[in-house]
Amino acid sequence: MAEKENKKKFRKKLLHKYRLVVLNEDTFEERFAIKLTRLNVFVIVSLGTILLIFGTIFLIAFTSLKEYIPGYSSTALKKKATVLNYKTDSLQQVINLNEQYYASIKKVLTGDVTSLEFNRDSIIDAASIDASQLDLKPTKEDSILRELVDKEDKYNVFETTISSTNFVLFPPVNGTISEGYNIKEKHFAVDVVVAKDTPVKATANGTVIFAEWTASTGYVVIIEHSYELISVYKHNASVTKEQGDLVKSGEVIAMAGNAGELSTGPHLHFELWSRGYPVNPTNFIDFN
Repeated sequence: MAEKENKKKFRKKLLHKYRLVVLNEDTFEERFAIKLTRLNVFVIVSLGTILLIFGTIFLIAFTSLKEYIPGYSSTALKKKATVLNYKTDSLQQVINLNEQYYASIKKVLTGDVTSLEFNRDSIIDAASIDASQLDLKPTKEDSILRELVDKEDKYNVFETTISSTNFVLFPPVNGTISEGYNIKEKHFAVDVVVAKDTPVKATANGTVIFAEWTASTGYVVIIEHSYELISVYKHNASVTKEQGDLVKSGEVIAMAGNAGELSTGPHLHFELWSRGYPVNPTNFIDFN
């Protein structure tokens, strides 16, 4: 019985009507009046709270206001971050390639090459192979491919074929060789005795990739040529070209001298590198 009476009292309080009146303070004229119950007030407050929550979520999710809230980022910012990520990856690849390139240049400067690497890719060993012992008979698939390529290029007016046999090396200087090419002693060059300030010339067309002073070898010039060939000129007294300059075959690039800690007299230390491996310059150039 007590529980029923309590429920009735609670229901009565919940549904008991109240009157909310707005009066004019001076005239006590009734301006606004509304009848309310505790249940109505609870419902109105609950609906208002729910609408306020959903409205706030809508503003944050679908407007630019979310950019001012910590933890949220704009679409434009995400796109920029994605583009920067791609650019960073590309730059990392370029840096890796440059590091490999500089490592090969350092290899040329220091002469850090083992005889095993040289013997594996030696031009002399390759030239000594007897072609008559090789099976050069083309296969059926190779013949079909050759015929197809010939038909495609038959009327190609832009076809320019340059044979590597026409690639001639110009002697950088003329003089007596004081120390020749020696693999065992890791002297991957020829030392040509010349008078001081003798013009040193480019052995072929190419691009200067290094032209700086070094303590051990004086002024050094490195030129990159076609067919993955690199020529190196050391112990110069001065240089006439800078990194990035294009040079022609026979063009003066430096003045010979006696520069560097390893030099014992005016001479040119000349090296030739093919695909990262040293070759004997006297096999291709007559210095006399």
